[in-house]
Amino acid sequence: MNTMNEHNALAARSPAQRLSKAERRQQLLDTALLIVRQENADRLTLGHLAVRAGVSKPVVYDHFATRSALLIQLYRWIDMERIRTFTDAMSAAPRSQQETVEMLASAYIHCAADKTDEFHAVGAALAGSEEKAVVFQELLDNCVAMFVSVLTPHANMTSQSLRQCCIGLVGAGEALSVALTRGQLEEKAAVTAFALLIKGLMEASES
Repeated sequence: MNTMNEHNALAARSPAQRLSKAERRQQLLDTALLIVRQENADRLTLGHLAVRAGVSKPVVYDHFATRSALLIQLYRWIDMERIRTFTDAMSAAPRSQQETVEMLASAYIHCAADKTDEFHAVGAALAGSEEKAVVFQELLDNCVAMFVSVLTPHANMTSQSLRQCCIGLVGAGEALSVALTRGQLEEKAAVTAFALLIKGLMEASES
């Protein structure tokens, strides 16, 4: 994920350097991500984040009042970066409708299948929290927006109709993801099924 690699340069800067509030917040998120990646989500506490970032605890508390608030912001940021990275990759060069469908289906299902990544680790740490349910809906909305952006060049329908259809596609993707995590589907089968659903929408828009 190139964008996150760029952010890591900020995390590596000397703590003595004066950062703006926005830069400091980003440094703390970068450092939190490194903790999850290098240690595990259980080690991500406000105190440990302060130590790893080379700042005092009050500085961390100024940005994140609780560990839950930190996890929520990290969860949201990781998802936004994943979506941004994928959208940028899809728009970097012209792709056929078939290529777009296959890449979209594969990327979505692979994210659900990869339980070793930081997004799932942070999500597991948030299990049962009321805040997660609210943020999860926000992330679904972001995903719908990403589907709309990627499929717009290939869909012969109004933006409103496409958005409504993409809400359905994301719902179907979630259902396939759940079946995958429960062992009811293999990843390859889930990708194939999702690609067929997306392709069906594209073909319907052309008729």
